[in-house]
Amino acid sequence: MLFFDLDGTLVDSSLGITRCVAHALAAMGHPGLPDAQLRGWIGPALRTSFGQLFDDPADVERAVALYRERYDGPGITECTVYAGIADAIEALHAAGRRLAVVTAKNEPHARRVLAALPFGHRFEDVIGATADGRLGHKPELIGEALRRFGVAPAGCAMIGDRHLDIEGARHHGMRGIGVLWGFGDAGELAQADALVHTPDALRALLA
Repeated sequence: MLFFDLDGTLVDSSLGITRCVAHALAAMGHPGLPDAQLRGWIGPALRTSFGQLFDDPADVERAVALYRERYDGPGITECTVYAGIADAIEALHAAGRRLAVVTAKNEPHARRVLAALPFGHRFEDVIGATADGRLGHKPELIGEALRRFGVAPAGCAMIGDRHLDIEGARHHGMRGIGVLWGFGDAGELAQADALVHTPDALRALLA
């Protein structure tokens, strides 16, 4: 079974995510962060990232709520599909590969994003973060995916653009494949079992 990350792997969501983070920080009275630093928020759980800025857990929860408030509106549409990824997904599905999304994005939001994609129906399920924070980190999310599908890690692969995806895969003893069109570079993804530069290369590797 193939588990795909969402942000930075299927879609470029940098505009929506960074604008939502900036909105939350402004509402919290925080001076804000430079764009380059904001891009580093794509991938980790929101509570982890906001927790680096606010000491009070209540402030962290308020910041998460403010982020999601804007994401529920314009933020969810501020993303684009990576060139070639639709063809790769269709080819993998046609080849009989089972597909699912495993993301640190809030699960209801992830489902809405995927439902709007022309190839979204090729994924059997979406495993995302829970609103209460019970599930939010990649090892936990991958574990939940394995439980839902009743599959063994040895027969699965996690495909993503950040070190968190690869570390989550290694935690469960499954193959981790790093994609280089997202937000992580080759150095960050050095522990991956394979690196691919394009969706075509990913399709060839997995087919």
